[in-house]
Amino acid sequence: MRAPNWLPMPARRTLRVVRGYWRVVVRRLRRATAPARRAWRRSLQLRVVAITLVASSLLVCAFGWFVAYSSSKILLSRAEDEVQAQMTGKVAYASKQFSIVVQAFDPKLPPTMLGTVGELSGGDPTESGGPILTMRVEKYPDIKPVTSANVDTSQLITPEMIRAVSTGDGRIAQQIRTSEFNGVSTKYLVYGSPVPTPFGHVELYYLVPLTTEDEAADEIRTTVLVTGLALVILLGLVAGLVTRLVVNPVRDAARTAQRLSAGLLDQRMKVDGEDELAMLAASFNQMAANLQRQIVRLEEMSRLQRRFTSDVSHELRTPLTTVRMAADLLFAEREEFDPAVARSAELLQAELDRFEGLLTDLLEISRFDAGFAALDAEHTDLVPIVERVAERLAGLAERVGVTIDLRLPDVPVIAEVDPRRVERVLRNLVGNAVEHGEGKPVEVTLACDDAAVAVTVRDHGVGLKPGEERLVFNRFWRADPSRARQTGGTGLGLSISVEDARLHGGWLEAWGAPGGGAQFRLTLPVRSGDRLVAAPLPLIPRDRGVPRVPPAVEAAPPAEVAG
Repeated sequence: MRAPNWLPMPARRTLRVVRGYWRVVVRRLRRATAPARRAWRRSLQLRVVAITLVASSLLVCAFGWFVAYSSSKILLSRAEDEVQAQMTGKVAYASKQFSIVVQAFDPKLPPTMLGTVGELSGGDPTESGGPILTMRVEKYPDIKPVTSANVDTSQLITPEMIRAVSTGDGRIAQQIRTSEFNGVSTKYLVYGSPVPTPFGHVELYYLVPLTTEDEAADEIRTTVLVTGLALVILLGLVAGLVTRLVVNPVRDAARTAQRLSAGLLDQRMKVDGEDELAMLAASFNQMAANLQRQIVRLEEMSRLQRRFTSDVSHELRTPLTTVRMAADLLFAEREEFDPAVARSAELLQAELDRFEGLLTDLLEISRFDAGFAALDAEHTDLVPIVERVAERLAGLAERVGVTIDLRLPDVPVIAEVDPRRVERVLRNLVGNAVEHGEGKPVEVTLACDDAAVAVTVRDHGVGLKPGEERLVFNRFWRADPSRARQTGGTGLGLSISVEDARLHGGWLEAWGAPGGGAQFRLTLPVRSGDRLVAAPLPLIPRDRGVPRVPPAVEAAPPAEVAG
């Protein structure tokens, strides 16, 4: 994505730099996580264990938080009830003690406050960390507050708390505050209440540390955490073991299936027990045995069929030669016969040519089936081969009103191929294009790069229906059996052509659209034995929606990876 044009140049430059760094980070992150992603895709056991661990961790965390929160609330509620009950008794006791004080400036007030705090705190000064009692008279600042411990309670008794107690309606106020004494942070439950006296209100504050409750809550959280962690680990181990019991037979079945597909038909799975997995293994073995029997039977039938085709083709050669000699004699003397007999001699000659071509194709197919076909490769210029094919089919093209348009490079195109087989492939492709061209031009294009050479044959005739691009290479297959053939072909031309292409280590592919014509592409390696990766010409014609390349590279179309 390009930077917006409305941004100033420095900002666009900075944005490009940031995007460049971002791409580098993403690329390195993908490279670093590639093994983990590959293991995630390939291992069912890893996915099951990971999902189990994540789900159980979330469940345990939610349950642990709920237990810890509920426990803390219960402990705090219990402490509040206990402190509130104590606070009520302390307020009643203090109110009785202050009944002897008539006014605020009575000399008895300070000793009474000190004695009351001492009695309520147990008689001994309270150290920091224990309950603290504080008594104060807010309306009379000259009267100093009395505290049972030698600590600063200003952090615990806030101004808001003081206002709530001094201006309240006699109800007890409370809050939770945290203070630090001697470097130790302690949480306190602070209660405050007004104490009724003859001269007004005295404020009594009771500060109880929640150390015990916090320790109990921490212990509960630790117990829940350890228990949850142990439970998650246990669930992971159980998931791994259970998944292993299921995955191992599946892996065994996959390995056995791979060996079967590689031709090792005697491979079987091990059957243990009588459970569902054992039933699966037994069914798999039964299926493999049935497939082995069927494959062996089909191989035997195929071998007999190939032998029958080869024997019949060879045996028909001798009578065909005799009939050919007689037919040639009749054909040469046909001008001396009656017109009907002369026409019969011509038909006999044409049908013998077709029959001889069929025998030749059958023999060639039988050699491919038997694995006896050999490649006689040599360094050959393909330009003259394409021109020779077009020249030999020029008569047929002129007869059906089709022009053959050659698009050949100006330089030789040298490749290590078998020229006889390549010429046969091109003759079949161009002949089919002329026959199905519907009187429209046929385009033959030749191109090459450093690794491959490609020839495309394009016609603008009836085309192919979806899916027929794979059927055209089947033996004796025809798209429209009702169409009259112009070339008198045998129906084996494209089958032989695709075998010739495979013998070279190349591709023969087809594309077509109804009413939009068809295009065949022959791709061969420049050096015999090399592996093809891409073709120098596209399979789909440019006039069928394939984006055109810039004019600077128009003469060298981009390579297309075979699909």
